[in-house]
Amino acid sequence: MSKIRLSAIIFSIIGIVLVTQGVHFYDSAWSFPGNLFSDSFKTSFPLSSVPFMVVALLGTGVYMTFKLGFPQLRRVLHGIRVTKGDYDKVDDEGDLNHFKALSTALAATVGIGNIAGVAIAIYYGGPGALFWMWITAFFGTALKYAECTLALEYRETDALGNTAGGPMYTIENGLGPKWRWLAVTFACFAIICSFFTGNAIQSNTLTQQLYAQILSITGPDNALMATNSFTLLGSESNISMMHVIIGLSCAAIVGSVILGGIKRIGNVTSYLVPIMAAVYVMCALFIILTNFERVGESFSTIFTMAFNPPSIKDPAIGIAAGAFISFLNTMMMGVKRGLFSSESGQGSAAIAHSTAKTPYAVREGVVALLEPYIDTIIICTLTGLVIMVTNSWHLTEFYSQRIDPSILDADLKAGVLLTSHAFGIGMPSIGSQVVTIAVVLFALSTAISWSFYGDRATEYLFGTGAIPIYRYCYVFMVFVGSMLTLEQVWIFGDAALAFMTFPNLLAIILLSNKLKDLSTEYFSKY
Repeated sequence: MSKIRLSAIIFSIIGIVLVTQGVHFYDSAWSFPGNLFSDSFKTSFPLSSVPFMVVALLGTGVYMTFKLGFPQLRRVLHGIRVTKGDYDKVDDEGDLNHFKALSTALAATVGIGNIAGVAIAIYYGGPGALFWMWITAFFGTALKYAECTLALEYRETDALGNTAGGPMYTIENGLGPKWRWLAVTFACFAIICSFFTGNAIQSNTLTQQLYAQILSITGPDNALMATNSFTLLGSESNISMMHVIIGLSCAAIVGSVILGGIKRIGNVTSYLVPIMAAVYVMCALFIILTNFERVGESFSTIFTMAFNPPSIKDPAIGIAAGAFISFLNTMMMGVKRGLFSSESGQGSAAIAHSTAKTPYAVREGVVALLEPYIDTIIICTLTGLVIMVTNSWHLTEFYSQRIDPSILDADLKAGVLLTSHAFGIGMPSIGSQVVTIAVVLFALSTAISWSFYGDRATEYLFGTGAIPIYRYCYVFMVFVGSMLTLEQVWIFGDAALAFMTFPNLLAIILLSNKLKDLSTEYFSKY
């Protein structure tokens, strides 16, 4: 069966399920198989609540870590040398040098997940969720190395002379034509994920932060700032003229870059990513150092609550079951936000890295394994520590429900607003403005890079002629995302992310012997 016919069937099934079951059906990808059991059964057998998604991600990461001999520890220095350009050659096959390929992938991963994602993890899961983000990142580094090496090994050259790679090519070229259905499934969800995870979530968070910043200056008594309620996709959204203006502006900026193709994207991100990361990191470090006396206590709280978070007292479920459910909630929030932040195992970064100019697949794999260290271990940790040392985490749902019920709902800060509040305390004069600038730069760079992922998936399914149509739809979704509610975009984005991940993990496992041979052969020379 052709890829077009297969993709039409898969998109039809996705649409029918969405209309008949709603978006929450897809969100159950993160709770399966626990969602199949009754509350009483899960109370009696708490392990039944452990999501298969967590087992698959961490399990595959642990498996690849041992099979490849801990590449996330042994190959870091080599990855740094490759990224510096020590092995670059002008005539190597590919579109981007190693640094630009890494910048493009980092532009998609270093984004809202580092600002809003960490805050959401702490808001719902408590400080212990940060520990599980670290665990996801550490083992996810082996996944990043694996998926990106395989993407280089099985990439192709398209009709326009550009490189085309990613898990869909890895699956079909590495596992054979009989696995085409799995490759098509990945590509279909990659397109959906690009519209939500890489697009709507970014523009939504950017719009929220900019609107809040402008509102603090102008006040609500302004024709541009006054909101009206609209029902969009089953949820009520409060939209003002300022939301529309911000959404249109974002769409125009993203469109002006992505319509120029991968080389323009690579040029923009190679300058934007280092600048935005440096500014954000320096400000976060300043706040942490000025509150250095609280750093030790913050780490102690993170490690303690990672395994023993306070639980909601509910006589109906018992103390032991309540404690396990609380632990599971903390771990789940950390794993979900860790995956969203680093994109390890998801397969998206492999699409960007497959454009690298190199004759050796492993050489780009060692560059890719640097991403989780930069993205999650460094930047996400800095965000989490700022929230901790400023005591801003006291304004979370977790703290109000588990520790101090006297905190009013009106005082709670979720998502990017929690991070902005923390930076505002740490740097009263410019803290919230720094977060606003970071949100703008992070969100735009992520949306720009994710458009390329959807580009490659679109080309794989429908050919190069469909790319312009996809790009215009993508720019339109930048505007639509700014109008939706936080819950809408995060739920469907998380769900699409999960459905992308399973085909990619299966391909990594099935091609693990090939991957080990490639690694052994390369490192016997270098």
